[in-house]
Amino acid sequence: MRKLLPLLCGATLLALAGCEPVDSDRPETAQPFPTPDRPVSELGGNQFSTETARDSVGEARKVMDLAEISPGMSVADIGAGEGYYTVRLAGRVGEDGRVLAQDIDREALDRLALRVERQRLDNVSIKLGAGDDPKLPPASFDRVFMVHMYHEVREPYAFLWRLWPALREGGRVIVVDVNRPADQHGIEPLLLACEFKAVGFELDTFHDAPELAGYYAQFKRAAKRPEPEEIKPCRGSAGQGNGNAAR
Repeated sequence: MRKLLPLLCGATLLALAGCEPVDSDRPETAQPFPTPDRPVSELGGNQFSTETARDSVGEARKVMDLAEISPGMSVADIGAGEGYYTVRLAGRVGEDGRVLAQDIDREALDRLALRVERQRLDNVSIKLGAGDDPKLPPASFDRVFMVHMYHEVREPYAFLWRLWPALREGGRVIVVDVNRPADQHGIEPLLLACEFKAVGFELDTFHDAPELAGYYAQFKRAAKRPEPEEIKPCRGSAGQGNGNAAR
C-alpha cells in the first residue's frame, strides 16, 4: 500500500482523505525504487581549468586504456561537464565511432556544445539527463563512463536500473571515483559494488589508481535485472558499504 500512496494521494484525495504523499522530496519517477541509505555529495564544479594537470599524469589515456576503448566504439560520457573525457573519447573512437555526452547541468552542456562545434567533433552528440535517469537509448553503448560523478547521483538504484538496458552485448560501465565517504566527493568501493549488484551488475575489473586520484572499477551486466520492488538497498555510511556486497 505504501508504494501506491504517491499515485493515490493527489490534491483531491489529500483534501478529502487527509493522506500524505510518501517521500515527496524525491522525484515521482524514483519512488518505486529504494531510497539510498547514504549521504550524497553536492554537485561539483564543471570548469575544465585543470585539464592540463590531468593530462600531465595521463589520466584520460590511462582510463581509456583500461577500458580498452578502440576505433568504432560507441561510448556514453555521463556527467560530461565541459568535456574533458568527451573530446578525448571522440579522438579515440574515431570517425566511425560515436560519443554521447550527457549531464544534468544544462549550462555546462551549452558550453560543451560550443566546444564540440569549435573543435568540429562530428562524432559527438549531447543529451540532457535526469537525476534518476541517464536517458540513454537501449542497446546502444559499448562503454558507459562515470568519472568522479557517481557519488553525486541522488537516486542510484533508479539511475543504474535505467542505465542497464543501454549496454550492448559485452558492454561495460566504467566508474572512476575516490575511496572516501559519499558526502566527501567519493564512495567506498564495497558500497559502490553493492549498489551496482543490487540492480543487476557484476564487478568485472578493479584497480587502485593513484594517478587517477582514486580507483577504477568496471562492471558488466548480470544475467537479469531485478524488478524495482525486488531491489534490496545497501547500508550506507553507518555500515560503510556492507550490505549486499558483503553477504
